[in-house]
Amino acid sequence: MRILIWHVHGSWTTAFVQGPHTYVVPVIPDRGPDGLGRARTFDWPDNVIELPPERLRDADIDVVILQRPHEYALAEQWLGRRPPMVYLEHNAPDGDVPNTRHPVADLPGVPLVHVTHFNRLMWDAGSAETTVIEHGIVDPGPLWTGEMPHAAVVVNEPKRRGRTTGTDLLPTFADAAPLDVFGMSTEGLADHLGLAAGRCRSHELAQRDLHSALARRRVYVHPIRWTSLGLSLLEAMHLGMPVVALATTEVTEAVPTGAGVVSNRIDLLTDAVRDFVADPLHARLVGEGARTAALARYGLSRFLDDWERLLKEVTR
Repeated sequence: MRILIWHVHGSWTTAFVQGPHTYVVPVIPDRGPDGLGRARTFDWPDNVIELPPERLRDADIDVVILQRPHEYALAEQWLGRRPPMVYLEHNAPDGDVPNTRHPVADLPGVPLVHVTHFNRLMWDAGSAETTVIEHGIVDPGPLWTGEMPHAAVVVNEPKRRGRTTGTDLLPTFADAAPLDVFGMSTEGLADHLGLAAGRCRSHELAQRDLHSALARRRVYVHPIRWTSLGLSLLEAMHLGMPVVALATTEVTEAVPTGAGVVSNRIDLLTDAVRDFVADPLHARLVGEGARTAALARYGLSRFLDDWERLLKEVTR
């Protein structure tokens, strides 16, 4: 099967392209948002190929995975026809929640796939056919050593996104343990928050380097107030890291008892960070529980099997 999919979400796509198909990603000269081509910071297999828009009409595309509303028109324009399509929604709704109407509600015949049950519950998709295919993770392995008594956080653009990503909570967590914040546009975060450099360090790493860096930190902190379900949280669990997270959106489903501490009480969360930093053996045991839970629910084979069933149904 030849699948047309735009490079929108690098981490999610890294799991998706581990399947048995040919994955065609559009590429344009400036590698802008509608034509990023192959990932440069993720390791993608050779069955992911780049094609410019002018070559897509001859590409024999079997199915299109849409991820943004305007891709529907792009696909018809670039392909010159309308093959079977699926709309993949990565995000929780924004705006007038829970009354936010999904764009696919106005696209008859396009199934809508959510990545969490929370998202499916919150989006208004009208009469559109909807389903949930939960995340799958390419297992980085049990790399956790926890040798550094620090807390790791992964968030992109924390200064711009502010309360959405819990950026305002970081000084409180920094009182419990030194923070290492990984992600795009994290430079200058300590100054932005009025923290000493030693309490909040910023790092921007390629995905292939991120896992080993995370695994050296004692505990993973997920301060996000509103998001779909951060793949970095699931990756940290795969690494064998104990996690401390706000009990928001899908987190309570993803982090079961014994895999970490989940609460909306900041005092309980900061106490948990202190406990993990002070007790490496406790951190290791809880991290092992996190890895076991993540492998059971978010393993790659289950994810690929779920998508395989859906794609066969759509293209039948």
